[in-house]
Amino acid sequence: MAEAIWSSDTGEAVYRSRDPVRNLRLRVHLQRITSSNYLHCQPAAQLGKDLIDLATFRPHPTASGHRPEEEEEEVVIGWQEKLFSQFEVDLYQNEAACQSPLDHQYRQEILKLEDAGGRKNRRIFTYTDSDRYTNLEEHCQKMTTAASEMPSFLVERMANVRRRRQDRRGTEGGILKSRIVTWEPSEEFIRNNHVINTPLQTMYIMADLGPYGKLGYKKHEHVLCTLKVDSNGVITVKPDFTGSKGPYRIETEGEKQELWKYTVDNVSSLAQPEEEEREQRVFKDLYGRHKEYLNSLVGTDFEMTAPGALRLFVNGEVVSAQGYEYDNLYVHFFVELPTSNWSSPAFQQLSGITQTCATKSRGMDNVAYFSYPFTFEASFLHEDESVDALPEWPVLYCEVLSLDFWQRYRVEGYGAVVLPATPGSHTLTVSTWRPLELSPVAELRRFFIGGSLELEDLSYVWIPGTFKGERLSRFGLRTETTGSVTFRLHCLQQSRAFMESSSLRKRMRSVLDRLEGFSQQSSIQNVLEAFRRARRRMQEARESLPQDLVSPSETSVS
Repeated sequence: MAEAIWSSDTGEAVYRSRDPVRNLRLRVHLQRITSSNYLHCQPAAQLGKDLIDLATFRPHPTASGHRPEEEEEEVVIGWQEKLFSQFEVDLYQNEAACQSPLDHQYRQEILKLEDAGGRKNRRIFTYTDSDRYTNLEEHCQKMTTAASEMPSFLVERMANVRRRRQDRRGTEGGILKSRIVTWEPSEEFIRNNHVINTPLQTMYIMADLGPYGKLGYKKHEHVLCTLKVDSNGVITVKPDFTGSKGPYRIETEGEKQELWKYTVDNVSSLAQPEEEEREQRVFKDLYGRHKEYLNSLVGTDFEMTAPGALRLFVNGEVVSAQGYEYDNLYVHFFVELPTSNWSSPAFQQLSGITQTCATKSRGMDNVAYFSYPFTFEASFLHEDESVDALPEWPVLYCEVLSLDFWQRYRVEGYGAVVLPATPGSHTLTVSTWRPLELSPVAELRRFFIGGSLELEDLSYVWIPGTFKGERLSRFGLRTETTGSVTFRLHCLQQSRAFMESSSLRKRMRSVLDRLEGFSQQSSIQNVLEAFRRARRRMQEARESLPQDLVSPSETSVS
């Protein structure tokens, strides 16, 4: 006889189902497979007869006391279906043993079964979620497969928690009897509250492996399968369904050790196409109602922009400032909208000031981390239909200042950057500079009393909006490069042109074309600005040299 292939994987398996758990059906097959199960009958020798009487092959009780019909059993069990054991039948037949309403209910069901001819099951029975039963193995669960594992305190507490029944007490109108936040929790408080309380329903499929005629003893009860279901449709089976794996085995203890095998299979009936279609309609109707409920909370009105207009939303953050001479920095920033075709709501603030932040040493620089958020909204209305007209984009200005012990401030640097013309997330680093005087008196004044040169108009850092000329001269302005400010911007754009079809978009593509051209123009402006800065540094280097070493042609500025 070939050796049986056993399944040694008795761990939990987790499933998720959208169907009602009441449709779950399990087929459990139990069989005794010890050597005494096979027929070893020696016919009685009869004097004077050479033939063997066929009557001598009557089945005899096995060595373990089992009858042949007790060697194998198979039942189909539904979710929370109660199958009584011999112990419960003997217990509830005595009315004095019934104390709770559930006990009296079980007694009535058992009496009905006796009148109908007795129960159909013999060894396989169940404990439902309503029964007062907890598997002792749940109290000694291990977290690893190590043989020498010592369970921690949390493992012991979690094993002792019964997570079966939901808390059915009403919470409406209730008053909290404990504080929401415990500022100074004690060690005992932490131990008692560091456990979960997940509502579960549990069902045990049991087997009575006692010898024939001695059924109904607790010591012969063994757990075949444990089922746990929560309200989210998660089904936990321990051990897993047999399927293509081998059967599970149980070895009894005692003088007469016996070996049993059993299988657990899912035999739930498949849904018919009509039922699946009806279920899909129910889910569709449910999701539709839920969508309508969410729409009622948000509102059905969606604000649209005017035709030919573009709305710009910026959620920004002043991340950090680094590379400055003094400590205790703060940043004053504002957004300048071009005077033509740009506007903002009346309630919108286009400027802000951060908190004062101390610097930290990060590598070679001292960095101040602000993490200061800001947001603003602006609208661009397209009016010029000429192809050569490019939209001017808002500019972000920043001024970095430092604060000393006597609450006196000094300017650390000015900077400006054009806002990104493309939507999305952008990280911008703005290099700053400050005006500089060559006399040592100005630096002494800056160090001792906090006075320093300042710009009357901060827009002079870039190109002022009031400037109408062709060339902006900064001749005679001496500057010194200082540190840099980092901004993180999340830009969103809204326009009806984004929703138009391809045929209509050709006639209304002016805004988008100008945005694309402006992105190229912005790149060109960045290159030109870099050339201007390099030229400014060369000019400063020439001015710092002695006059006798500089030729007249080098001192002239075009």
